Amino acid sequence: MKASRIAAAGAVAGVAVLAVSTPCFAHVSVQPEGEAAKGGYAVVDFKVPNERDDASTTRIEITFPTDHPLASVMPQPVEGWDVKVTRSTLDKPLEMHGKKINEAVSKVTWTAKDDGIEPGFFQKFPVSVGTLPEDTDELVFKALQTYSNKEIVRWIEVPRKGQEEPEHPAPVLALSEASGDHHGAPADDKASGDSASAGKASAETSAASGEGDSGGTDTTARVLGVVGIVVGAAGVAYGVLAGRRRTTA
Repeated sequence: MKASRIAAAGAVAGVAVLAVSTPCFAHVSVQPEGEAAKGGYAVVDFKVPNERDDASTTRIEITFPTDHPLASVMPQPVEGWDVKVTRSTLDKPLEMHGKKINEAVSKVTWTAKDDGIEPGFFQKFPVSVGTLPEDTDELVFKALQTYSNKEIVRWIEVPRKGQEEPEHPAPVLALSEASGDHHGAPADDKASGDSASAGKASAETSAASGEGDSGGTDTTARVLGVVGIVVGAAGVAYGVLAGRRRTTA
């Protein structure tokens, strides 16, 4: 009886750890390809995992920050998806390369042409952005994820330092301090010279499972998951062995 209780407790512990760690993989997130330095340009990837077992992700809508508007936003084409860029008039014009900018991108929407992101998969959506603000350490992008069953998951809760992570956190891009020639080239110049390398980098990162954003969180979750499985398996094995000894005796 005692051995069977230990086995059951081990199995439950393993399942519990897996249950706790699994949601860490499900967040829509944003991560730069390389560096996102203040005052410069960067290519960022919006990573969208499918967290449903019976539906595909067919639409993703990213809202860009209005408190720190970006004058240049250029999405990279993603095979199998249509993209729409929405621009809005700014309350306060921006100055970029000596010119006043009266509007900026407020939203980028990708819509699947076919099945979209099926269960068990994720997709990265690369976007060239700039000029990144110099008066903040992060940019918050709110996201709406639509599934084939019409369900909409709203990743719009802003994480707060010192508080627990919300259930549906908004993607947050951390900005690094500027160093050296951090301004780089404007997005339209980069498009002609760097689009091929950016596309290659995007394809390579998309092929890598779980590489890139949320590295620390994903790694911790996986380690905890493996530990849970090992504990559960050990408990079951101990219970079976104890039962066999009792039967033999």
